[in-house]
Amino acid sequence: MSSLAFAFEREDISAFRFDFAGNGESEGSFQYGNYCREAEDLRAVVEHFQAKQRFVVAVIGHSKGGNAVLMYASKYKDIRTVVNIAGRFDLNRGMEGRLGKDFQEKIQQYGYIDVKNRRGKTKYRVTKESLMDRLATDTRAACQTIPPSCRVLTVHGTLDEFVPVEDAEEFAKYIPNHKLCIVQGADHEFTENQSELATIVLDFIKTALDTKNINSRL
Repeated sequence: MSSLAFAFEREDISAFRFDFAGNGESEGSFQYGNYCREAEDLRAVVEHFQAKQRFVVAVIGHSKGGNAVLMYASKYKDIRTVVNIAGRFDLNRGMEGRLGKDFQEKIQQYGYIDVKNRRGKTKYRVTKESLMDRLATDTRAACQTIPPSCRVLTVHGTLDEFVPVEDAEEFAKYIPNHKLCIVQGADHEFTENQSELATIVLDFIKTALDTKNINSRL
């Protein structure tokens, strides 16, 4: 989602991107579940900027990151604008495609599953603990505890090949203050719809900025 960050830059809006622990350039071990840990990673970032007297207008997450920003909003309630891009509502789905149809039997037998790429090289290891963490994460309960004062935008593509668009509609059912934008023809990465995605998200964030400026003058 680097193009989204560049779109903010063009509008003179500061944006900070980071990798969760165990992902990308961050230290630590990758975990298949651990949505709550990733919410804590986000908490550390928010607190860092708050300590520097920076006003954090919004948090934005894509895919698994979408779930992390929602988990954050349900727990800490100090951010009033949240953007969930292609997050998964039903965490029980989508595992067979990555782990195999017999993943539950394998994880019980060996305690882990190595997910390999097309060349047979291990991409990451899914432990029984991290799998159970994912299955125990209650997305609906988290959504229902996001306060009405927090505006949430969900953006999802109709051609998402990993997370069905129906998941986006579930978020709309349970988040109190929610806006849903379905992008026709967009895949999971919004490969051919980057400009449209940027416009949707920027418009939503700018509303939060305008509200902050009005309140600061009252």
